[in-house]
Amino acid sequence: MEYRILGSSGLRVSALSFGTGTFGGNHPFFGKWGSAGVAEAQRQVGLCLDAGVTLFDTADVYSHGQSEEILGQTLKGCRDKVLISTKATFRMSDEPNDVGHSRHHLLRSVEASLKRLGTDYLDLFILHGFDAKTAVDDTIRTLDDLVRSGKVRNIGCSNYSGWHTMKSLAASDKHGLSRFTVQQVHYSLLFRELEWELMPLALDQGIGTMVWGPLSQGRLSGKFRRNQPIPAGSRVDQGAGEGSPVPDELLYQIVDVLDALAAETGKSVSQVSLNWLLQRPSVSTVIVGARTEKQLIDNLGAVDWSLSAEQVARLDKVSEIPTIYPYWHQRGFGERNPTPVKYYR
Repeated sequence: MEYRILGSSGLRVSALSFGTGTFGGNHPFFGKWGSAGVAEAQRQVGLCLDAGVTLFDTADVYSHGQSEEILGQTLKGCRDKVLISTKATFRMSDEPNDVGHSRHHLLRSVEASLKRLGTDYLDLFILHGFDAKTAVDDTIRTLDDLVRSGKVRNIGCSNYSGWHTMKSLAASDKHGLSRFTVQQVHYSLLFRELEWELMPLALDQGIGTMVWGPLSQGRLSGKFRRNQPIPAGSRVDQGAGEGSPVPDELLYQIVDVLDALAAETGKSVSQVSLNWLLQRPSVSTVIVGARTEKQLIDNLGAVDWSLSAEQVARLDKVSEIPTIYPYWHQRGFGERNPTPVKYYR
């Protein structure tokens, strides 16, 4: 396993991390991701530990706390050897204040997560979405208090736009408070919008990138094929996919190149998809999850080898998407404003 520094935190994380959204299943949406119980979760976590994975990601909303509870049980006896990341923002109950980034909600959320996980600190605490109804300065001060208390060691954001992140960082810098050291973001060969603003922001501000959705809900795993029905039982089939609709032809053109590279490298389509991500600027770790041990073992094989520069370029070309304003205009000023993928490679 390869280990990388998470942004400017100095913390080393495994290049592949394990996402536990499939643990539990007690939720109408997350139940479609998976429903691993304690026994199955222990086997999967064991495979990850054997492969050198050190970072395990969850969220309070995953199966309404079940994911955290099961992860906590599987990590008993090895807590000091792993890093735990969890998230909060979304509504957890009908209580009027059980949502968002108010001091009331964040403090209660951390305490509840610590209890479910069976630990007295969180290595990473990530805001799961942006709360426009709570003052950013107040949110950052609450997070700083959690860091100073020792209950949280690093903070981050997820699903923020560029201005959300920069406004938060400005509040930290203005008041001398803890800064985000990580962003958890959606990124894959099918969804490359990260490269327009959030990737250069991360490089400029020293923020590590944790990638979620790297296989686009299985569409980049080799299971989706031209002129064939959507695989039965897949997340896309169940309506649990994320992201904007993807033109079929774009998907299948990418899959064609993935197939060719899989044959050239002797790797699986999933492994090629993940390896491409591991070579992108700012990426510290790619979150992999799996419904089955077979899928997990395959995903874990994405490290300890690399696509060639020529192979990466072929994937870059086939997956390139039209840019929106002002990014297409900025690309015309490459002399002084190069895209991060070209500049940092």
